[in-house]
Amino acid sequence: MIEKQFKDLGIIDEILKSLAQEGYVKPTPIQQQAIPIVLNGTDLLGCAQTGTGKTAAFAIPILQLLHLRGFGSSGKRFIKALILAPTRELATQIHESFKAYGRELNLKSTVIFGGVNQNPQVGSLKQGIDILVATPGRLLDLMNQGHIKLDTVDFFVLDEADRMLDMGFIHDLNRIIPKLPKKRQSLFFSATMPLSIANLANTILTKPEMVKVDPVSSTAEKVSHEVYHVMKNMKRNLLKHIIGEYKMQQVLVFSRTKHGADRIARELAKANIPASAIHGDKTQSSREKALSQFKERKIKALVATDIAARGIDIDSLEWVINYDLPNEPETYVHRIGRTGRAGASGKAISFCDIDERPYLKDIEKLIKQKIMVVDEHPFQINERDIQDHEANKNKPKPNNRNQQNRRPKNNGADSGNSHRRNGSKSNSFSKDRRR
Repeated sequence: MIEKQFKDLGIIDEILKSLAQEGYVKPTPIQQQAIPIVLNGTDLLGCAQTGTGKTAAFAIPILQLLHLRGFGSSGKRFIKALILAPTRELATQIHESFKAYGRELNLKSTVIFGGVNQNPQVGSLKQGIDILVATPGRLLDLMNQGHIKLDTVDFFVLDEADRMLDMGFIHDLNRIIPKLPKKRQSLFFSATMPLSIANLANTILTKPEMVKVDPVSSTAEKVSHEVYHVMKNMKRNLLKHIIGEYKMQQVLVFSRTKHGADRIARELAKANIPASAIHGDKTQSSREKALSQFKERKIKALVATDIAARGIDIDSLEWVINYDLPNEPETYVHRIGRTGRAGASGKAISFCDIDERPYLKDIEKLIKQKIMVVDEHPFQINERDIQDHEANKNKPKPNNRNQQNRRPKNNGADSGNSHRRNGSKSNSFSKDRRR
């Protein structure tokens, strides 16, 4: 592909000026391919990993088309573009991008999500907007209350479609999409493209063109990968050791559960390592505060669940640590996409306990590379650890009938990682999904 600049893509001067103020000169591969397709009025199916610039790939042409069609110039405003995102953080990031790229245009946008008082959001809607960025739960709530109608939408964007399905939003999508006009331009973006995502795309898109940047299995080229084999009860000690050993000033740590994220952050704070946790049970204000402190380097470690981490965009983030290995290999690609962005280098460190070894094999199979094992560290697994683990695993289960019939407690997992290995889902996402 011939390398181009934004000015070579037929973008109007007002948007070019805003892009220059943001420091953008050369479009990423997905932007270079997608922008002309959208400007041509064609539906788009975009497959690209996290951190490749998907937001600008749809925001820039939508802003341009709305401006050229005269929307926002006079009269009452109606919702002409709807962008759906799975999490509050990603929705907020998309909204900020629309504002940045369209600062020279007379177009109004707003963002709505759950977990906060709806009144300010309703107030913005009543004033009239051209572009609405939303999470599915809050959108449906306000539609049911009569605050939002979608019959004027010309552009519909479904972003992070794979995560939408992981979070259980398929039923919400099935209620929202029929409310859209049949005559519209639809854009569908996903980092992965399993059969379930392809089937969903077929129900939304009409004769789409496909843009695919990097295969699903790829991670950023300049990210190095390491794995530490460690017993589960020694992971916290290893985490503190590594942060000190490498003198990390900014590290994103992934936990499988909300409770685990809180516990890890507390342990780090006790060790004089400033840290905060971010997950679906946190209030919006506390999540925004933690993210802001992390970006400003007021805290060293941000401990996140997969759902809460969607939309986290940190410039030059060097370190990502998988405290818990994900049980879905595609999630590893999403996590690692937080570092090594825009050509920068990064390092991904994973902790793997005995029970997580099958997950490691699945990840290596997906990314088509062997992850380097770090053998020399103070908490490495020895033969006695393995023997004790096997002995405990093979102990007979208690005969007490009440013990056997007792229902397991909810482990607090975020919805994106609540899948069991056999494909079944827990119900622990119920608090997270309505946002």
